[in-house]
Amino acid sequence: MSVAKVIELSSSSPKGLEDAVQKGLSKVSQTVKNIKSAWVNEIKVMTDDDGRVTEWRVNMRINFIVE
Repeated sequence: MSVAKVIELSSSSPKGLEDAVQKGLSKVSQTVKNIKSAWVNEIKVMTDDDGRVTEWRVNMRINFIVE
């Protein structure tokens, strides 16, 4: 039998959506082991005065197996 746990985190990147997700996963994997999946449940962008995207932000749920 295995037990899974879900945690939620936020991450950001000026480069793009994929980079924001990867940075969040890389950071959380330093302390959380057995990560199995992630769900991006919210995407936001920050813009400059001209409406250009300056930063991508994501909220994710991370699923991992508890040892």
